[in-house]
Amino acid sequence: MKFSLFVHMERLNASQNHEELYEEFIKLCEIADKGGMHAIWTGEHHGMDFTIAPNPFVNLADLASRFKNVRLGTGTIIAPFWHPIKLAGEAAMTDLISGGRLDLGIARGAYSFEYERLLPGLDAWGAGLRMRELIPAIKGIWAGDYVHDGEFWKFPSTTSAPKPIQQPHPPIWVAARDPNSHDFAVANGCNVQCTPLANGEAEISSLMERFNAACDKAPDVTRPKIMLLQHTYVGSDEADVAQAAKEISTYYNYFFAWFKNERPITQGLIQTLNEEELAVNPNLSPDKMVTNMPIGSAAAVIDRLKIYEQQGWDEYSFWIDTGMSFERKKASLERFIADVMPAFR
Repeated sequence: MKFSLFVHMERLNASQNHEELYEEFIKLCEIADKGGMHAIWTGEHHGMDFTIAPNPFVNLADLASRFKNVRLGTGTIIAPFWHPIKLAGEAAMTDLISGGRLDLGIARGAYSFEYERLLPGLDAWGAGLRMRELIPAIKGIWAGDYVHDGEFWKFPSTTSAPKPIQQPHPPIWVAARDPNSHDFAVANGCNVQCTPLANGEAEISSLMERFNAACDKAPDVTRPKIMLLQHTYVGSDEADVAQAAKEISTYYNYFFAWFKNERPITQGLIQTLNEEELAVNPNLSPDKMVTNMPIGSAAAVIDRLKIYEQQGWDEYSFWIDTGMSFERKKASLERFIADVMPAFR
């Protein structure tokens, strides 16, 4: 099982400016690269100071010039916001800049806040349909002289300029949860990214079952890879772990407040949640965070990750965005690299 870092620029309030956030983003990526992690993933979001990531290709091109070891992934591109020709070209250029290290993760998107602003009237179903049309189209554009006559895009013969270094194209990953998404990804030769959020072991096992079922339905397709993306914290002692659980609990309360899209937003930041609001959902309590995610001592995290390795996950991605201070994120990542990763070599 390989290990990677999933990182955005993120903040819950305006206490840090964006320049500082970007410097910290680079420092965390440097630790991942020097520590021997397989890849760095960063995603796409718009108009949200919660996850500051308007174009992952810009960030990945910067990382490519700084770090020469890690692979560089979009985790993820939001499919309905991209024209196939534009996506094929920008991804190919990033692959070129990085020396053939790009992994292209694609999703339908999650936030209605973004749909309302970039494609008013779009819903998750429509976004999924766009993703299913987009992926075969970009493969065709990379192959060259490709004509497309689809439901959402139509264009005459087109070839990607440039073409990617990796042939026939960079690995494509599909963010999948429901069985139909797993079936689509596997049937189209795509790897699968899974994010159980705060749902725990039952959800993780179910995601692997859906992937295995999809592979069984496509016996002629080479088995793709599957990645588990999860919040992780390696603590120094019990008090440190307890603090992390509370911070990650707070993060998830803000995450779902954004997802519901009902709370006032000013200057890209959601209205502050008070202590009563943070405590209202028992499924997001600090205790639940520890129960459902690898949050604990290095030994406890190793034990949890060994279960995932036995289930067959090819890659485990350490989701570091939590709203906690940079110093705490850095210390946890360093402990993960020093004390957890060697148990899997």
